[in-house]
Amino acid sequence: MTTDTKNPADRTTPADGEPGSIVGRGNHEGNRLFRSWFDELTNAPGQGAKSAYVFVMGSLAELLTAFGFKLVFPEINGLQTAVRHTSESYIAQAEDLGYASDVCGYVKADVGLQLRGGSTPMGQIPRPDIAVYTGACNTYIKWAEIWERMYHIPIFTLDVPGTRAAGRLTGRGHVDYENDLRYVAGQIGELISLCEDVTGRRFDIDELRETMSHANTMTRNWKRVLELNMSRPAVYNAVTDGTVYLGVVNGFRGRPEGARYFERLVEELEYKAANGIGTNFDEQHRLAFVGVPCYPIFRRFSEMFTDRGGVFAGSSYTWFASGGWNSGFEYDLEHPLASLAEGVLVSVRDSMDAMFHTDRLLADMIGPFGIDGIVYHAIKSCRTVSTGLADSRRAVMELADVATLLLDSDHMDPRVVSEAQLKNRVDAFFEGLQTRKLLAASGKGRP
Repeated sequence: MTTDTKNPADRTTPADGEPGSIVGRGNHEGNRLFRSWFDELTNAPGQGAKSAYVFVMGSLAELLTAFGFKLVFPEINGLQTAVRHTSESYIAQAEDLGYASDVCGYVKADVGLQLRGGSTPMGQIPRPDIAVYTGACNTYIKWAEIWERMYHIPIFTLDVPGTRAAGRLTGRGHVDYENDLRYVAGQIGELISLCEDVTGRRFDIDELRETMSHANTMTRNWKRVLELNMSRPAVYNAVTDGTVYLGVVNGFRGRPEGARYFERLVEELEYKAANGIGTNFDEQHRLAFVGVPCYPIFRRFSEMFTDRGGVFAGSSYTWFASGGWNSGFEYDLEHPLASLAEGVLVSVRDSMDAMFHTDRLLADMIGPFGIDGIVYHAIKSCRTVSTGLADSRRAVMELADVATLLLDSDHMDPRVVSEAQLKNRVDAFFEGLQTRKLLAASGKGRP
């Protein structure tokens, strides 16, 4: 085994997936970082660190990290309980308190977590000192009010205006854009004052520049990660591996560990692309995924596709669950506050568009990524992501010759997940995909 070099292809490495191998390194290091992140949260109260509860769409990680806050993402905590098959007990505890069955599973899992004093399978989640959120998801505001009632903490709503003209972004110089930018900048000024009150620390613009610099490195490399899956075969599975990458995108945003992780991840994926190395599965069909994965049976859900040769080359989840940072926006460190406001405006808008105008984004992806089929996953307790998926599916089918599949289950609650029903639909989908390919090979076109 050798140390890192400029050209990974010139390196002698252990077998794929072994410690020290460049292939599989991103997942290994991502999981290690994630464990260390939960250790930080567990140890935060004993070290006198303050905690901020935030969300993946508009976390303001750069600013809050500059103030020394430890960031808690309740969505990430929730999906971790589901992956570890413990979410049902947390959800049931919230329902016993009166939360309805159709309330977001993330919210109910978090309520159960708070009722247990922050105890989770991953570690001890600290109590919040502040909650910061945007309106990107209509659940965020009411969710934060739960913490406000529980802990009597300050909560801050950053109101980010959505895009106009059916998802078409306006840009610099446009009157609407400039007005929205001033509106967001004014709110960030208010948030800075609140953070000073909560932490007792004066705002240090140089510390903000440092976190923004690390965020720039992460953003630049995250955009490259997504682009690299245009390779054939795909160099990672956008649903399973992508979830690991998203954990680091959010938990380590604005931190040197996160910047270094994504530099090394791009190095790995470029090596795989250059050497024709794909995932661990036989790639017969290239797929795109829309929605949130089925975490209660995460591995088996993925295997329903990979066992039939389906690999997810792209996913809308990597867009909106990264907070819209797939857009590649980079901060101007010479004007950090103005640029922070613009970054929030651009990224949160992009994140919302990835949910509400998915059809246009998918239509642009199909050709470059060689997509054979699109899988839509509607989830029972999330109206924000699921509403309109059927209409979006029809719109994409009118725009492009591509197979589609609409599934429904839940991202958190195993009680409403029917594995057998999902598998039947997935099997039928692959039979249709195979028929399409046979007809295309014979020159007869689509069925």
